Amino acid sequence: MKTVAQGFYQDPRIQQAKDLLRDAIIDHQKNLTGVKAADPALKDDYLATLKKFGDQRGGALFYQYLGSGIGNGALVELADGSVKYDFITGIGVHYMGHSNAQMTGALVDGAISNTVMNGHLQQNVDSARLVDVLSQEACKYGALTKNVFLCTSGAMANENGIKLIFQKRSPASRLFAFEKCFAGRTLGMAWVTDKAAYRQGLPKTIDVDYIPFYCESDHQGSIEAATRAMKKAIGRFPGQHAGFIMELIQGENGSWVGNTEYFEALIKVCKENNISVFADEVQSFARTHELFAFQHFKLDKHVDIVAIGKNSQVCATFFTDDHKPKPGLISQTFTGSSTQISSSLWILDQITKGGYLGKDGKIEQLHQRFKGHLDKMAAKHPSKIKGPWGIGAMVAMTLFEGDETKTKSFTMKLFENGVLSFMAGSAPARVRFLMPVLAVKMEDIDNVCALIEKTLTEME
Repeated sequence: MKTVAQGFYQDPRIQQAKDLLRDAIIDHQKNLTGVKAADPALKDDYLATLKKFGDQRGGALFYQYLGSGIGNGALVELADGSVKYDFITGIGVHYMGHSNAQMTGALVDGAISNTVMNGHLQQNVDSARLVDVLSQEACKYGALTKNVFLCTSGAMANENGIKLIFQKRSPASRLFAFEKCFAGRTLGMAWVTDKAAYRQGLPKTIDVDYIPFYCESDHQGSIEAATRAMKKAIGRFPGQHAGFIMELIQGENGSWVGNTEYFEALIKVCKENNISVFADEVQSFARTHELFAFQHFKLDKHVDIVAIGKNSQVCATFFTDDHKPKPGLISQTFTGSSTQISSSLWILDQITKGGYLGKDGKIEQLHQRFKGHLDKMAAKHPSKIKGPWGIGAMVAMTLFEGDETKTKSFTMKLFENGVLSFMAGSAPARVRFLMPVLAVKMEDIDNVCALIEKTLTEME
């Protein structure tokens, strides 16, 4: 016996439709082979649409970017007819690139599902499958974060994690976080994020004590400074710290990479003081040679809470049994669209079975290709560019000694030359890239790096 749905999804007409759609995508992608200038005939309408959109959304877009609706892997067509390399991927969301023809089947399965959204009262079997896959992957090296709650944004994944911690550690109400961290833009996360401009005019919600992040050039000094700052705050507010939300790799600050010994020293202080350990992996998930960054840093036995997003399409909060919520603490009308859930399963299958992970996996190979080009540029232009270059599929560079104005000018000129990047951090400002891992080719990296060097040479 089988359900009606099983017969529906196995209907040969569905497979035929998938094949036709995939073939149509591939046929039209053949026209997108490299960077291309805008069509002058489309310019006026394009600029008018951009201005109207900016006015209606309450502020102009960072780039003059409106996609046409098609791309080819790392390449994307804009509605003005131009074609650019997308090496920021919606700040890390388009892990599969643009118009991934091989993903068509998963998209169709989600699109023809009986509901557009899955949620609190009604979730289909795909949600259960996704939770099971995520739980098994998170715990494969001994972590105890087997419980997984799905949600619709990285900020909400972080919010849910913080709520679990506060309920577990009540009445403790303070948090630790890293200096220059980014946790999201909800009212709660705006007070965790270490950037005053993002909470201007907002009422205070959470008390946070900030700890200096790891500095590779001062390994032991970083450990001593961070543990000293933690102990000082604990002494000032005894028993009041509930958790430490840790970006193991600081994305928004410029792809700065942490260190196992450093994290273990801070976690030791946490465990001695009943402070929960929270790994914020909204940006770093699936961008190192392990699926989770906490696995990369071998912190499996230490983490109590983990949040993921972006690459996963559906966001999620993982937690140990002793952090399970009381009824009503976390819930969402929508935990993700049916298409997101189906896509997430497809993406996870590609990452875990497609040779992307491991010290010699595709992610590390992509990083080394990018790094090799940047090393050569730094040798030729030492006054303009320097590392460190980040980790895995999170690549970054410091330009013009981190000057913010020049760095922004560079990103705008690089955009004009055909590559999307993004600014990150301050003092120093950095330029960062988040590669479309499931679509990018080595020659894409070569072409992008050639355009980076071209842009550098055009700037004084």
